[in-house]
Amino acid sequence: MNYGYAHLNGEDNLVLQARDEADRHCIQLYHHVTAPVNILNKTVLEVGSGRGGGCSYLARYLKPKSIVGIDFSSNAVDMCNRLHSQPNLSFRIGNAMKIPFPNQSFDAVINVESSHCYQSMKDFISEVIRVLRPGGYFSWTDILWKHSTDAINQYFQKSGLQVIREWDITPSVLRALELDHDRKINRIKCLAPKFMHKMLYEFAAVKGTTVYKSLEDRKRVYLSKVFQKV
Repeated sequence: MNYGYAHLNGEDNLVLQARDEADRHCIQLYHHVTAPVNILNKTVLEVGSGRGGGCSYLARYLKPKSIVGIDFSSNAVDMCNRLHSQPNLSFRIGNAMKIPFPNQSFDAVINVESSHCYQSMKDFISEVIRVLRPGGYFSWTDILWKHSTDAINQYFQKSGLQVIREWDITPSVLRALELDHDRKINRIKCLAPKFMHKMLYEFAAVKGTTVYKSLEDRKRVYLSKVFQKV
């Protein structure tokens, strides 16, 4: 359910199980944002876990001690708890501006293509800092309007979080959208009634849609950052 990530040199060599191969580019976005942080045997929170595939990948492949995904949608949380059965994985309802966990509960917090929907980026970042342990990591990636990037960067700068790495990954996201175009079109045609096709093409950002063109024209950019709580 994210726009995906593809290496520009074509070396998408992340080893995946056969059942995960269809979702390769979506998984690679999670791998990209999490790879700089070693979450082995760590306690991890994903804010905005959606349909849960990202949490499932991290739980199965990167072996955290525990990972919990929170999402505002109770339907999404119920579905995730039905579909994704892992001993180190769970999902619960939660608000990104009021994360339902005590102070210093997690070694790492992950947020993928979700924060642009939040009412207050400032409040979200404050909550991330609150639930992170000292030395913990915050891995974030999202699509933004180009004109809003200065304000978002200022929120991060004023937060006191230390920047570990940061990238503009727009070209890699566009490449993933290009590679996934036919698969998305075919799935939408197979699974959705015709009157919904145009809306779902836009939602999936297939080639030619407003979202795809805005990334292509760089009216929107896709940024990725990793921070540490010092």
